[in-house]
Amino acid sequence: MAQVKLVNYDEASTEVRAVFDDIMTTRDTDYINNIWRALASNPAVLKRFWGQMKDVMVKPSRLDPLTKELIYLAVSINNNCDYCINSHTFAARKHGLDDEMLAELTEVIALANAGNRLTIGLQVEPDERFKPKHADKSWSVEKVASTSKTKTVRSRNK
Repeated sequence: MAQVKLVNYDEASTEVRAVFDDIMTTRDTDYINNIWRALASNPAVLKRFWGQMKDVMVKPSRLDPLTKELIYLAVSINNNCDYCINSHTFAARKHGLDDEMLAELTEVIALANAGNRLTIGLQVEPDERFKPKHADKSWSVEKVASTSKTKTVRSRNK
């Protein structure tokens, strides 16, 4: 059971209804998921999170919708978020995810977690060849003495 009241459309404020309407229009549905109904308990959070969701997950970009859903699903599995795992598996299936792909994705997640833990535990430094070649200079603000007063010289990362 949610820790906050799930807001229904008929009891929502004008601000919440506007977000609910946008969700339904964007997703071409008449259904509002429970997460949005829970977030409606704080309209500013609802509006902000929906805006981020639209900007990242809905807006066309170099990543196709299935890839975005698989990344979201991988993070959800890693964070053990049951709601998100179910929601984003459902969404990924609409973009072509099948059982075999889900099993393979889960295997990659498990392998990455194991590799990360081994590397962290052994405190292995990254190979030089893996590091960016454009390493920036560290930010610094140096004080330089002048004849009458101290002046500040600022250097920027380039």
